[in-house]
Amino acid sequence: MIGRGIMAALMAASVLAGPASARAAGQSVFPVAPDEPHAVTVKAKGDGRSDDGDAIQQALDKARDATGHGIVFLPSGRYRITRTLVVPAGVRLYGVGPTRPVILLGARTPGFQQGVSTMIVFGGGDQYQVGKVPVPVPTVVPRDRIVRDANSGTFYSAMSNVDIEIGPGNPAAAGVRFRMAQHAFLSHMDFRLGSAFAGVYQAGNVIENVRFEGGRYGIVTEKTSPAWQFTLIDSSFEGQRDAAIREHEAGLTLVNVAIRDTPVGIEVDRGYGDSLWGKDVRFDNVSRAGVLISNEKNVFTQIGFENALAANTPAFARFRDSGRTVDGKGKAYKVASFSYGLAVPELGQMGDYATEAAIEALPALPAPRAPAIRDLPAMADWVNVRTLGVMGDGRADDTAALQRAIDGHRILYFPAGFYKVTDGLKLRPDSVLIGLHPAITQLYVPDGNSRHAGLGTVLPILQSPKGGDNILSGLGLFTGRVNPRASALLWRSGEQSLVEDVKIMGGGGTPTADGKTLGTMSVHTGDPVTDARLDAQYPSIWVTDGGGGTFADVWSPNSFAQAGFYVTDTSTPGHVYEMSVEHHARNEFVLDNVQNWEFLAPQTEQEVGDGPNAVSLEIRNSRNLLFANYHGYRVTRSYHPARSAVKLFNSGDIRFRNVHVNAESGFATCDDEGCGTFLRASKYPFDNAIEDLSNKRVVREREFAKLDIGAVDRAIASPSPGSAAVEKLEDGFWSISGAAVDAKGALYFIDRRFQRIHRWSEDKGLEVVRDHALDPVNLAIDASGHVLVLSSLGPKAGVYSFDPDGPKDQFTLIEPTPMRAGSASRTLLPVNWWNNGEFRDQLDPKSYRFTTLAEMFARDAATPKAQEYVSPDGSLSLPAFRVWQQGPADHTGWRWSDSLNANGLVGGKAGERLFVTNGSENVTYSGRIGSGGALTDLKPFANRGGESVAVDGQGRVFVANGQIFVYGPDGREMGRIDVPERPLQILFGGADRRTLFILTHHALYAAKP
Repeated sequence: MIGRGIMAALMAASVLAGPASARAAGQSVFPVAPDEPHAVTVKAKGDGRSDDGDAIQQALDKARDATGHGIVFLPSGRYRITRTLVVPAGVRLYGVGPTRPVILLGARTPGFQQGVSTMIVFGGGDQYQVGKVPVPVPTVVPRDRIVRDANSGTFYSAMSNVDIEIGPGNPAAAGVRFRMAQHAFLSHMDFRLGSAFAGVYQAGNVIENVRFEGGRYGIVTEKTSPAWQFTLIDSSFEGQRDAAIREHEAGLTLVNVAIRDTPVGIEVDRGYGDSLWGKDVRFDNVSRAGVLISNEKNVFTQIGFENALAANTPAFARFRDSGRTVDGKGKAYKVASFSYGLAVPELGQMGDYATEAAIEALPALPAPRAPAIRDLPAMADWVNVRTLGVMGDGRADDTAALQRAIDGHRILYFPAGFYKVTDGLKLRPDSVLIGLHPAITQLYVPDGNSRHAGLGTVLPILQSPKGGDNILSGLGLFTGRVNPRASALLWRSGEQSLVEDVKIMGGGGTPTADGKTLGTMSVHTGDPVTDARLDAQYPSIWVTDGGGGTFADVWSPNSFAQAGFYVTDTSTPGHVYEMSVEHHARNEFVLDNVQNWEFLAPQTEQEVGDGPNAVSLEIRNSRNLLFANYHGYRVTRSYHPARSAVKLFNSGDIRFRNVHVNAESGFATCDDEGCGTFLRASKYPFDNAIEDLSNKRVVREREFAKLDIGAVDRAIASPSPGSAAVEKLEDGFWSISGAAVDAKGALYFIDRRFQRIHRWSEDKGLEVVRDHALDPVNLAIDASGHVLVLSSLGPKAGVYSFDPDGPKDQFTLIEPTPMRAGSASRTLLPVNWWNNGEFRDQLDPKSYRFTTLAEMFARDAATPKAQEYVSPDGSLSLPAFRVWQQGPADHTGWRWSDSLNANGLVGGKAGERLFVTNGSENVTYSGRIGSGGALTDLKPFANRGGESVAVDGQGRVFVANGQIFVYGPDGREMGRIDVPERPLQILFGGADRRTLFILTHHALYAAKP
């Protein structure tokens, strides 16, 4: 995201100026090529007539170095292409020269007339070592070319200072496909689209200072490949035929974005929701709606704006399903705040759907605001550190030379290299440090450095002075594997300071100066291996002592540090845009004694080995904070229950907008059953979104649009009691689920971590009936009283049966057999499903409709299975769901299937209806059991889905979704049962079948509703 130069002023002027001004070409921010020996320069004609595609592709392919990263320079010119260019993972393409280079699709280029065809595809690597390409990019020209899409393991790729132009007669053309993971961006680009389909099709990470002119759409996108947020900053749209942005599930965050002369500003696709947050968005002459909202009364529909401005935009918001509108006030108006979605009224309470709109008329729109991301200094003022005696060869100690360079020069440019630092570097108040590629432009501390050893105060690689006007851009900072006193960045700079495109090394995608891996420990962590030195350094980025400023597109995943982003003792405003903080053992984000900060699109991830106990966001002694489009994710392979994503200590006046706490992710692979995708769902997301330790209250809702936390000393009313008393039966488990009830009403369940199968009955209490190392996951009881066990052991998992009162050393292994027609057996199906189309494009190239989540679920659930597992007595049939293998084929790998993902199984005979939930929609359905283990005739029943569902003898339906919601047979909500811990599985049993057993991670409860 290299600086704008004078482009920012041009773009700001275009927001209110006429069409002629808006069409002005963007200024080149690299008027000369930076002195970068590492870069490959494209050698092509650039005359706008010759086909330069091969020459550009050759440069892109040549650029990757031994670390898998590279830089390409494209000189000024007009470069016509006739087929798709593929940018390899980790490669950055920069336009250089007095005018921005243009990549041109000539008029009526063959292959760009039907469906969607992309000019430039950002590719990815073989993330899971599959070999084959499970889901080739479908938008490549020519179509028979096999290209691996960018994925959740694709980092650092970028394109900047390059314009895209699409000539007439290419209605299917899209400029760029950019489905990235972390630390990638498009910046300083104009998309001149004409009659094309879109400028960007499939977006990710960050787009900054980009202008879209014309086209059917400016951006069309669905969920990013890792499901992280997509942030759009300082950009504009003009003259799109249908909508400026069409999207769903993208976690779309907009900051200082202008939309004009189009029917719809932002369209959320039919049947979908999104976590959409807009700050300082301007709508001008948007005739139908500023935002078109779909999928009402669904937790995944979270729409919010702050300080939006509109002119000639009669309807600010339009709801697709109900047809209602939220209208503006007059010709020009301000939307101080807007929120639609599930609103949580207070800590300790569950939410309900609400619309908030604070709108006031204006006599005219005010002038556009200043850019959110400030300009970098002009290139003429950059000083190359290599000309000042700095080596950057990974061996020489550059500390003294770098400090002299900082002391003597305001603006320093770092060519690619590894710059060894053995002592702290102190910035001057106006220091600016610039690089082009953080992965291969690193300041690093060698392992076991003497200045960073032992007990002592923090010694950062870089520290800025209090109130400084500093900029740090395009660099990597690595504190080494074993350096206890180290920190990457100690930041005391003021509100105008900027940290952008900075990577804290030590986690995923970390090239090292010595070329070695990060350690020798074999545990699964965010680092390949970590020398058992987790949580052994100071925070990676520490903002303190009145520090503030803007932090944009920053990635901080170093497991060696105690936290990734740590803010203390400041009231100087701070602005965080698209920051990824991951893989720490204790804390990801920490705020202590902080005021006046906003976090837009912060994302965290806790890994299996390094983060089982990590807290995503910890806030202490702080107030006046905003968190919008916050994403708290735990990896699917997690096995450790975690209580709360966010923890508050003595903190208040905090606004949460658009909260998303989850633990599911797409997976693409190939095996002997073919290639495909599957949505892996973990049973171990955070139990609660937020926990206030001072007030002893939690927020169970994991997905919601709004929560305002008031003053610390406010009175918080106790939540109303549930409709039935809950009794704790047993406690002390690791995590229990997979339960079933026998004919006498006794409950059988699994404590998964310890592979124990328990039985609980009123006469005997708790028993252990089996504890062999057989990886039991889900249970069922057949007509003879034997226990049917679904196990995750083995590449395809397995099923066995045993007599709970029989010999402990005996069981019957059940092999899968062809599915029988007309069987009288009871069919077992998952009680909860996760179904989503991740990694596959869901756009129909003929109708331009996206397949909805409901349609995907109905399609996949209704697919008959070829095989089944039949209990020895023939009374039960468990369809053989396809098992997806991740990792080694031995016992250390992971297995995924609809039945393994489930918290339990439900059953019935063919033709009977039963209730299930789909977590991807958070909807409870009724469905009919069909032949071949199919679930057909799905009908939405309740707009709460969650973890489990059970039906009593009166036909009442009980849904576990944070608490237990009770519905009548007609779908009318009747009440709620509150449980001290999050309910994971519920089912009726006991001698009279009227006891509702409630399984939480650590305890077994019961109620008599």
